[in-house]
Amino acid sequence: MRAVSLLLGSLLFVGLVHAAEPAEPATKPAAASDHGAKPGSVAAAIKEVNQPVKPPSVIKEPPMSGAERTLARDAAQREEELGVRLKASLARLEKANIAARQAAQRPRAVPRPRVVPAEPVVMMPHATHWDYEGENGPLQWGRINPAWSQCESGKRQSPIDIRDGIRVDLEPIGIDYKPARFSVLDNGHTIQVNLGAGNTITVGGKMYELVQFHFHRPSEERINGRSFSMVVHLVHKNADGKLAVIAAMITDGAASPLVQTIWNNLPLEKNEATSSSMTIDMNQMLPVQREYYTYMGSLTSPPCVEGVLWLVMKEPIQLSAQQMAIFARLYPMNARPIQPGSGRLIKESN
Repeated sequence: MRAVSLLLGSLLFVGLVHAAEPAEPATKPAAASDHGAKPGSVAAAIKEVNQPVKPPSVIKEPPMSGAERTLARDAAQREEELGVRLKASLARLEKANIAARQAAQRPRAVPRPRVVPAEPVVMMPHATHWDYEGENGPLQWGRINPAWSQCESGKRQSPIDIRDGIRVDLEPIGIDYKPARFSVLDNGHTIQVNLGAGNTITVGGKMYELVQFHFHRPSEERINGRSFSMVVHLVHKNADGKLAVIAAMITDGAASPLVQTIWNNLPLEKNEATSSSMTIDMNQMLPVQREYYTYMGSLTSPPCVEGVLWLVMKEPIQLSAQQMAIFARLYPMNARPIQPGSGRLIKESN
């Protein structure tokens, strides 16, 4: 129905148009009659509406010359080559993006720290040999080996003459010594006794473990200008590597059972330690009264490292004349000279 209505509307419109248009030349009706309908008739109008629309005629371009065809062919070739290069560039970019994503997803290896070998120490003649007298004596220690420069240039060297101390209420040294196994070593400079773990002191809120003790003749330290026959140094180390040394002066008197045990185990060769199956109690190496002096100093032998806490007992201990004579046969003199005090603070127990 809708199609019929549209058709009738079209016919009515065409009729009105033909009625309103002026008469056309004679050639026009002839064209209508060619299709079997009278011009101006309804049949002619219907036939005209149903006539298929002819597409517009294709405009034919004029033929190109040989030069124009060459230019066109070259342009097409360049365009094709540009497309190929563009595709290749896009392919490379995509490949790089894929590789970057894969690298980001892989676990990153932690680089190993570079180990830089330590520079060798330039050694002077007889660098490993030092003594308490002669050409390699204490005045030359700082020049024998550059690593021992503090022996010459240090400002907090030991030993010192302990005098003019400030009397204060020093806290007692927390001494916790137990019987321990030991070994005896003649190191070419003194008799040194190395100890097993378990002997400690606590001072200034810090704990130090007794590592070794050794002897000097005469005493390296002086107290108010007084020197003693010998001294024993008990060397302690804490967890930070800091040192604390207890010094006990030695005078002629009663024999020491502990020292006699050490002499009984003296090695026959230097630098070859002798181990013992016995134990020693280091409490026997300390005086009964344990008031002390304290100051900051250094080791008294190379490398003369500073920052050592010194705890010097005010009361001496005793060895027999025979026991001291045994040591004197091995080391008649192995004491460093007194070093400048350099205005250091010295405190002493009341």
